[in-house]
Amino acid sequence: MERSSFKEDIWQFLCSLGRYSRKKTARIFHLFEGGKSKMAVVLYRQRGRYSRPFVHSGMMLLIVIGITLGPVLIEENFPGLTESSWQQAEATAVISATKGELETSTLESIKPRSEIIEYMVKSGDTVSTIAEKFGVSIDTIRWENNLETIKSIKVGSVLRILPVTGISHKVQHGETIYSIAKKYQVDAQVVVNWPYNSFANDETFALAVGQELIVPEGIMPKAIPTTPRRYYAEVPSAGTITGTGQFVWPVGGRITQYFVWYHPGIDIANNSAPGIVAADSGTVVTAGWPAPWAYGNRILIDHGNGLSTLYAHLSAIYVSPGQSVSRGTTIGKMGSTGRSTGIHLHFEIRNGGVAVNPLSYLK
Repeated sequence: MERSSFKEDIWQFLCSLGRYSRKKTARIFHLFEGGKSKMAVVLYRQRGRYSRPFVHSGMMLLIVIGITLGPVLIEENFPGLTESSWQQAEATAVISATKGELETSTLESIKPRSEIIEYMVKSGDTVSTIAEKFGVSIDTIRWENNLETIKSIKVGSVLRILPVTGISHKVQHGETIYSIAKKYQVDAQVVVNWPYNSFANDETFALAVGQELIVPEGIMPKAIPTTPRRYYAEVPSAGTITGTGQFVWPVGGRITQYFVWYHPGIDIANNSAPGIVAADSGTVVTAGWPAPWAYGNRILIDHGNGLSTLYAHLSAIYVSPGQSVSRGTTIGKMGSTGRSTGIHLHFEIRNGGVAVNPLSYLK
């Protein structure tokens, strides 16, 4: 009897608790519905007055969530992409390759200035000594300051000094990166490669009227050029030599960009988009379009002697990672993928992971 009474007490307690919970829940929902109705009336009367604060608050919430969870999601789904690809442009950056890729870096050097500066001529200065002091050509100073002769400077005169040999150009209406490059007798890729030139659209390289561009190695129209001689790449008979550090030209064409601190290789242009050959025998490490995107389709070959070569902006790739190739083997096709303005090959030679001047190795 006592056990039956105890069960009845428990049952009555549970029933009472259920009724109490339903009552409180109903009251909470009633209050919520009432508040929601009042809020709806206020918003309707204000006719969008609070829409902007709500949108801004929502965007801020999304940004906070993106910053908090973004790196975690990217790292889980795309390992290695959390590092900014723009770090590849730094001269002192060390590029760590992912799983199986070679560890690479570029030479550590003193970077040229990014901006145009003004220099006041001092006693004893000449255009030649000023050019040598700032590491630019005499013509660069003469053209930038409209000097008729190199003797047209006086003590106290203020000269504009470019950060690199070439020409500065203020963009006019209707001009494009291609028309400006043609005017100053350089390839458009040379202008794009200068890291401090900005574009209204990084995909199309659109320009804003009035912006100032630096045209490295540019030549003033109707002026006598004083730039170094140009090289023309020719592909010789490759033979069947194994990797020994004796490199052949990977493709024939015209060199449009040379090795400088911000461009760790040479660009070889050829509008016929010919095949690209391995400059020396070795093993393919990378073949595809991994980060950074600027290289586009690229192939990286390890020659097994501390040397490696990179072939970028390809339109087609004929090899795969792990494959052994002989010197002279066609490995891909010239193209314009990635950060490119036209059909060309970006070619690098790396010694111990450090980018070196390919012209010192090619024969």
